[in-house]
Amino acid sequence: MGHLPKLIEDLALILIAGALVTLLFRKIKQPLVLGYIIAGFLVSPHFIFTPNVVDQENVKTLADIGVIFLLFSLGLEFSFKKLVRVGGTASITAFTEIIFITVAGYCTGKLMGWNTMDSMFLGGMLASSSTTIILRAFDELGVKTKQFARIVFGVLIVEDIVVILLMVLLSTIAVTKNFEGTQILFTVLKLLFFLGMWFIVGIFLLPTFLRVARKLLDEETLLILALGLCLGMVVLATQVGFSAELGAFVMGSIMAETTLAEKVEHQIKPVKDLFGAVFFVSVGMMIDPKAIAAYGVPILIVTLLTVLGKLISTTIGALISGQPLKQSVQVGMSMAQIGEFAFIVATLGLSLGVISEFLFPIAVGASALTTFSTPYLIKFSEPFYNRLAKLLPVKWVQKLNRYATSTQQIQAESDWKIVLKTYLRIIVTNTIILIALLLLCKNFLLPFVAARVENGQLRNSIILVFALAIAAPFFWAFMAGKPKSQAYKELWVDKKYNKGPLLIVEMLRLTLGILFIAFYVNLLVPARIALFAGIPITILVIVIFSSRIQRFYQRMERRFMRNLNERELVAAEATTVEDTLQSKNREMGSNMETWDAHIVEMEVNPQATAIGVALKNLRWREQFGINIVYIRRGEKIIHTPGRDNRLLPFDRVGILATDEQVAAFKPVFDAKEVMGEELTNITDIVLQKVLVDEHTQLRGFTIHNSGIREKTNGLVVGIEKEKERILNPESSTVLEWGDIVWVVGDRKKLQRLIVD
Repeated sequence: MGHLPKLIEDLALILIAGALVTLLFRKIKQPLVLGYIIAGFLVSPHFIFTPNVVDQENVKTLADIGVIFLLFSLGLEFSFKKLVRVGGTASITAFTEIIFITVAGYCTGKLMGWNTMDSMFLGGMLASSSTTIILRAFDELGVKTKQFARIVFGVLIVEDIVVILLMVLLSTIAVTKNFEGTQILFTVLKLLFFLGMWFIVGIFLLPTFLRVARKLLDEETLLILALGLCLGMVVLATQVGFSAELGAFVMGSIMAETTLAEKVEHQIKPVKDLFGAVFFVSVGMMIDPKAIAAYGVPILIVTLLTVLGKLISTTIGALISGQPLKQSVQVGMSMAQIGEFAFIVATLGLSLGVISEFLFPIAVGASALTTFSTPYLIKFSEPFYNRLAKLLPVKWVQKLNRYATSTQQIQAESDWKIVLKTYLRIIVTNTIILIALLLLCKNFLLPFVAARVENGQLRNSIILVFALAIAAPFFWAFMAGKPKSQAYKELWVDKKYNKGPLLIVEMLRLTLGILFIAFYVNLLVPARIALFAGIPITILVIVIFSSRIQRFYQRMERRFMRNLNERELVAAEATTVEDTLQSKNREMGSNMETWDAHIVEMEVNPQATAIGVALKNLRWREQFGINIVYIRRGEKIIHTPGRDNRLLPFDRVGILATDEQVAAFKPVFDAKEVMGEELTNITDIVLQKVLVDEHTQLRGFTIHNSGIREKTNGLVVGIEKEKERILNPESSTVLEWGDIVWVVGDRKKLQRLIVD
């Protein structure tokens, strides 16, 4: 290669600078993202003391690829089922925080005189918190096992998906310049439709394909396939009017439901790290120190808005969801920072050319300040609560905690609620599929047949037969598919009160199905044909071939459900005792939220003072209010151990308690048997001989009464007498003049014994 392209030189500069700066940041225990951003500033034209990147356009392209792979990787960690398992507490908390901070960000931008798009993107940038920073702070402070941390993790999951949707809305509004409510509503419905369609089709096809091709997929082929699917969905998403980031995220979340998800995540990590580093370095290249200095006041305002706004809104959201005041405060103070998504949202706005360049330095400055403040906010969240509880009227605190208790108790779902949710799922799922089929027929089948068949009646007949043939199973499910739940069976058996309402629901569903058929057929063929031929024939075919259509649909449904639950089925086959325990712990912890309690597993130290002592004699329940739910000893589990059970070294003990009880009990649980300080060093332990003479004054004593063990922390292992040698002598052996006693003990204490 005679001439080295500038892109290669720039890439070398970016990676070397990024590596050196992040090494420093790892040393000082700061987030690597900030290190990459600072590295970008160092190689930018704004910093004149180091070499600068020249080919910025190509670097921008690499940065765009980095965003795509970052979102794909996020999708792999996400999975739609994880969102379903998050629960109401995290969802309510997240939505309260996002709505508040987004609106507050927009209003703050307008108050500072910014234009509408700048203000809207500011709100979007503030909507997410940083998973990386929170996890690092939780690890350093040792609070990952606390109850509030579990809620924070759930909120972060909800935030990720909501911010993706916000990005789509912002990009749509930016392109169309349309702020009308109807247009935004149409965009939301369109987005939800395509998300549902991609998810259903992806789950139906992708796991099956991967299962068939599994034996042929080595690491290299799997990586190429995963990247190809990611970029293919990116192209598809942009073709239907959405962002590339959404496409990457959706493909990642679909692949997250397959059994190869972890393997793909492992394979994609080096690619994500490489291009992600280029993206964050490119963010730093856009920082202008003059701009940061010029916008120091807005940076401070945005920082205060982030910290106070997120703290207050997240706390209120947690309170509304039914959490006690203490946990709500702790959740709120954990979420008060700007996440990495802020840079992605800002990059999106710049690439669309709809926001001002000063938003970047403001985002970077506020992100840096909130990053450094996060560990301190989490650390002092409990003292802050204690202070707040003293300042607030006692009645207020009591009412808030009573509200939390009453809210947690409203959890049981009635049979009717379960059945209606099942009906809704059947209708929504099949509606999405039918609309997708209608769009395919209208956009592809109609033009294809029209170009090849001139006879109008024949053309309409072909279109009608083909379209209804592929749609018939889903129309049957829409109108006649029964919920497969125990709740439905129980309602149907109780005919006196439930059969009438159930029949009304069925009639409404049938009516909606017939109207849907009319709408479907009318869009494909002329109205007269639809009314007199299409609709009656469709209904007749569905009635006559109902059993066959039902069997065909049920086969597809079983295949879909098998693909959807494949990871859980495979995991269940390989479930270990620990996996089962963790699952049970989560389940019991969720059920005990009303009591502000959860299960913490602790390991018994081999030197613990509690070893060998009956649980009834430890009196832990009476003293600390905790309960031992199980004791895990290897692969064996002692469920609800009795009063006479004892702990052994390395037992893992499941303890049901509140955060306060755990904090008070842990020092007692971890207490170790007191040992001589000098014996902590193995080099001080020696085998030494001791002569029984006038100096040692051991004559006439038995080994037991001689005090050798107490004086030397030692053990008598042998005695040499005139006519014999005794190995491991009995403690009743009498010492005589001239006996040589061999002792294993502490060097210094043995020396003192001999000298004395």
